[in-house]
Order: sequence, then C-alpha cells, then structure tokens
Amino acid sequence: MSEDLEYTRRLQRLQQARWKQVLDVQRPYRWNLERLCSGRVLEIGCGIGRNLRNLRRMPTPPVGIDTNPESILVARDQGFEAYTLDEFLSASVSAPDSFDTLLLSHVLEHVTFEECEQLLTAYLPLLAPGGRVVIECPQEAGFPLDETHIRWVDFDEARRQCEQEGLIVARQYSYPFPRWAGRLFVYNQFETLAFKQSASNG
Repeated sequence: MSEDLEYTRRLQRLQQARWKQVLDVQRPYRWNLERLCSGRVLEIGCGIGRNLRNLRRMPTPPVGIDTNPESILVARDQGFEAYTLDEFLSASVSAPDSFDTLLLSHVLEHVTFEECEQLLTAYLPLLAPGGRVVIECPQEAGFPLDETHIRWVDFDEARRQCEQEGLIVARQYSYPFPRWAGRLFVYNQFETLAFKQSASNG
C-alpha cells in the first residue's frame, strides 16, 4: 500500500467515524469558514474534501488542490472540483487573480517555513488584489496526533509566514474554544486571516 493511499484511508476513517455521522460536528467549523472566506475559494491541501464540503454553500463552488492523488480521487468522487498540482497548473482555472480566498487548513504544520514560502509565492499570484488568506493550524492536543506534523505553527509563526509574503494580518483567534482549551480539546485550532495588498497599496 502506498503512503498516499494509506494517508487517504486514514483521513476517510477519521471522517467516517460513527459519532461524526450522528452529530453534525462540522457545523461550527462550517460556519467559521463561511465567515472567513469570501468569493471564489482555492483550498491548498484539500485532502479528501472536508472543507470543500463545508464551503459548498458558497455562491461560487470552491476549488481544491493536493499533492496526494489518492485523496484527489476521493474528493472528485464526492463531486468536488479538485486537482493534483500538475493538473491544476495546466488547467484554465489557474489564471492570475482568479480567486478571492486562499485557504490553507492544517497545511503549514506539514511543511517547513521555507517550503511554505515557496508554496505561497507560487499561489499568491492567483489571488486577486485585496484577497484573503485563511490559515488554520492545530493546537497542543491535536498536534501530536499526526506523525506527518513537523512544525509548530502558533499565532506568531503564522504571522511571520504571512508577513514574509507581504500579507497584512487582520485577525488571529482560537476556535472553537478559547486558547486555554487547546491543551485539552483535539480540534481546537489557531485561526489567522490575512489580506493580499491591493495594487494601490503596493
């Protein structure tokens, strides 16, 4: 079994847990994403499509990309528009200034600062001037649960990453519970909202 397939199946097992089927556990996260994101959304690192589903009520359907081709197949099977990186870069959807929001949900902790810098440098041209960048990262209780997490990204680190790319950080907060809950609640996360400077601002 390839690493890509194994990781995809892990995501499926987590998402399909019985208690998650009974309770609408994504409801507060769906509400949070809908208020953070605007217009046409590109999710970098969409996995099997959890957030594509959370954003399906947006006026314009979101687009997802991921390095894992097995996860992309699962996302497509659910009816979402999702691409591998190579597919995306050769598709008409990847035109400059064509997205209003870039979403990086639980991505930064998987890559080094330098790798994320390269990622943002590659995809920020697709974001319209004044567009949004939304970053979500796990807190203490959630961070150790995935062995592919290699970097601790708190508010300061997320801000440093944004400012490296000339983004303007507008808001940072803990969700869904206050910051102290991050040591106890697995699904508490750091939220960062930043904006790409408009042409008039440089």
